[in-house]
Amino acid sequence: MRIRFLGAAKTVSGSCFMVETEKSCFLIDCGMYQGSKSIKELNYAPFDFDVKDIDFVLLTHTHVDHCGLLPKLYKHGYRGKTHASAATKELCAVVLPDSAYIQESEVERKNRKLSRLGQPLLEPIYTVKDARECLRYIEGHPYDTPLQAAEDVRVVFRDAGHILGSAMIEVYLWEKGKETKIVFSGDIGNTNQAIVNDPTIIQSADYVIMESTYGNRLHLDADNRIELLAKAVEDTLKKGGNLIIPSFAVERTQDMIYTLKILMDDGRIPVTDIYIDSPMAVEATKVFMEHPECFSDEAVAEMEGAHASSLFEDKHIHYVLSVQDSMQINTIKKGAIILSASGMCEAGRVKHHLKHNLWRKESTILFVGFQGEGTLGRRILDGEKKVRIHGEEVSVEAEIREIASFSAHADQAGLIRWLEGYDQTLPKQVFLVHGEEAAIRVLQDKVEKQTGLPVTVPDLGAEFDLDRIKPEITKVYKILPKTKKVPSELYNAFQNIRKYVNIIAGKPGKNHKSLEKLLVQIKDIEEEIAEQLADHP
Repeated sequence: MRIRFLGAAKTVSGSCFMVETEKSCFLIDCGMYQGSKSIKELNYAPFDFDVKDIDFVLLTHTHVDHCGLLPKLYKHGYRGKTHASAATKELCAVVLPDSAYIQESEVERKNRKLSRLGQPLLEPIYTVKDARECLRYIEGHPYDTPLQAAEDVRVVFRDAGHILGSAMIEVYLWEKGKETKIVFSGDIGNTNQAIVNDPTIIQSADYVIMESTYGNRLHLDADNRIELLAKAVEDTLKKGGNLIIPSFAVERTQDMIYTLKILMDDGRIPVTDIYIDSPMAVEATKVFMEHPECFSDEAVAEMEGAHASSLFEDKHIHYVLSVQDSMQINTIKKGAIILSASGMCEAGRVKHHLKHNLWRKESTILFVGFQGEGTLGRRILDGEKKVRIHGEEVSVEAEIREIASFSAHADQAGLIRWLEGYDQTLPKQVFLVHGEEAAIRVLQDKVEKQTGLPVTVPDLGAEFDLDRIKPEITKVYKILPKTKKVPSELYNAFQNIRKYVNIIAGKPGKNHKSLEKLLVQIKDIEEEIAEQLADHP
């Protein structure tokens, strides 16, 4: 039983993991790399495996850093199934063709320049036709319902609370007469998001592969993010400019529409025109309207019995599809709120809006999502005074703001809280992925000190034989009676004791609650041992 880390290792994008058993070989995610030029070049490299060896794919959600290379997989000969949640399947029909269209457009633009220079032309990673072709192999499944993906592989999708349809995937492997459970966290959602539910707490696993995007950051403005958004709108309108919000087309855009509409309805911001300038975001919003079963109780209550479309529609909300209408927005000099993709400003129509507004002091650029290292959004946020957009140098004179707590990712505290939920069976190993190395190292230290769980930070391409990873067993385990069989619950209880002992040893005098919990566990184990002795005198 082996796992290979083929992406999202010490970087935020390119999520892809391979699991091999005696009978099966499958992938979890097949994501695209985003960020610096050197990182993005990995998208053009051949797969580090034979696609014909893959039996099936499990998909956590539809952000392109998790699903963006799926059409490439099929383009190179894969013909197996891709399993995902029901909403994720529908969103793939929106996201993947759009991703292909952006690639084709970017390559076409670059090829015009290369052609003039007499240099070799580029080829897109995959085409719109490739993307649409792969959609027929994707199967949607409900949350919390077991799926027998192979003879020796059982799967359950749990709500990750990240975006509509996002999933944590519980994978149960049967090999050599025993069952092993691996949990792939996908992207763990932030709590109290506008539309989707909070992330599911999972209580047991043998191994956990966990994201680390915000492993070194806290969402300090979580309690007043709505007020900060309202202030950004008001301040920009007073200055006489436009508010540009680079926004991921799936989830972040819908969250912002929903929140801005409520602010206008409540009179907390002036009534103004909101432009949703992203064909993918427009289509994704339609999918949201058809899946209210994924909404939080608060969002359902806001609907007041009406159709889910009521959360996203208003006479001042304009959904822009055509290129001509998109270009027309750039003639607006003040009073507009423009939501446009991509969220990291790497492609799409947002680059045109930045080009027309970055140099204007009266405009505001508001970042409400993670900006990967090396991306245009990150460089603007980090304070670069000049950036190149479509080959033209643009001065950064607009006001730059950020509200990180609108992120759909859990912060450091949220990640730790999710990991502390494993209170029935402790993981033998936690693998930290999907984070910049600085964030991962901070989170690793925090996890080890606060939970006592063993942590590994894999390199890109690293491979682990899970059968060789053994749990740490404390000396107290040796006092168990020599009966024919020790219940697994008893063994797990001693693993939990190891956890709390490590906590107390690491922070003496500061964990009274942990100590109390330890004493309760010891008492329970004493009773279990007494029962064992009675059964086997």
